Amino acid sequence: MATSLVQRMRKLLVRTLPKTTGPDQKVVGTVMQGFRMTVEDSNFEVLVPRLNTVDAAWRGFAYEGAGVGLTVFDYFTPWYKRVQAFVQGPGNGYIIPVYIGVGLALGRLKSQHPERFMMRLDHPAFRWMVIDGYGFYKGFFEQERYLTKQEVPAHLSTYARHVFDQGLGRGIWFAMNEDTERVVTAIATFPEERRADLWSGVGFACAYAGSPMERSAFERLYELAGPHQLQLAIAGCLAAKRRHGFGHITPHTEQACQVFCGLSGEQAAQIANDALENLPPERSKNAHDVWRERIAAHFVGYLADKNAGKVDVLQ
Repeated sequence: MATSLVQRMRKLLVRTLPKTTGPDQKVVGTVMQGFRMTVEDSNFEVLVPRLNTVDAAWRGFAYEGAGVGLTVFDYFTPWYKRVQAFVQGPGNGYIIPVYIGVGLALGRLKSQHPERFMMRLDHPAFRWMVIDGYGFYKGFFEQERYLTKQEVPAHLSTYARHVFDQGLGRGIWFAMNEDTERVVTAIATFPEERRADLWSGVGFACAYAGSPMERSAFERLYELAGPHQLQLAIAGCLAAKRRHGFGHITPHTEQACQVFCGLSGEQAAQIANDALENLPPERSKNAHDVWRERIAAHFVGYLADKNAGKVDVLQ
């Protein structure tokens, strides 16, 4: 029965894919590749070696697809708990993309309770990437509703709406075909109180997943971010943390860190990793929010000095 449901969901997801030859095609295609691998055989001993055949620069997206597939199992047959078993076991090194895949699946399933599903997962900071993935799905696949009409997801908690908008920002980056000017114009149509999170998502998308960009393009985006440059610095660190954890910081992630953070990719990743140490108990503070605040604290003084002309970005 579960297999039948998953096969049906696979067909629905394939029909949902945009017909495009744009820069998002490789990303979406790799996510779907990981999803198909999971549908074909979700046994971890079979699945993981297959996922690991994907090129290192793109493998994280294949694990996102695995997150989608495993979530479909868990959503319709909750006694499986395959997502949690996967990230506690052989998928642990790719826990963040797996959780993003969870959010993609919940978006496609039109779940009104993604936070309820999220709370079934263990990592207090990383599990919020479920909501990020949910926001990305809505921004990329439901553009009329969430980008044009700018609907606010009222069914989410206050903090979840911030993370949703970070995912929405990633959706904007790809929906605008990675065109910096179009991205900036799109963000400017949103209320001011939503723009910081959108900029964070855009920064992460171009630093981690975007097509290779000239340094001048990163610099242009950074310039246009204006008061939201701090969000690009945070995003650069998070992108570098992901890439470094996979053992492969791509040249465009390295370049993004130099422009957004004034640091090498390895240095930026270290900031993000250090910020994870000794996170407070979740009952006292939101671990994901604390993680981001700690990263931000590294750049407040740097940005003040840079904008005053006292420092330059790393060349």
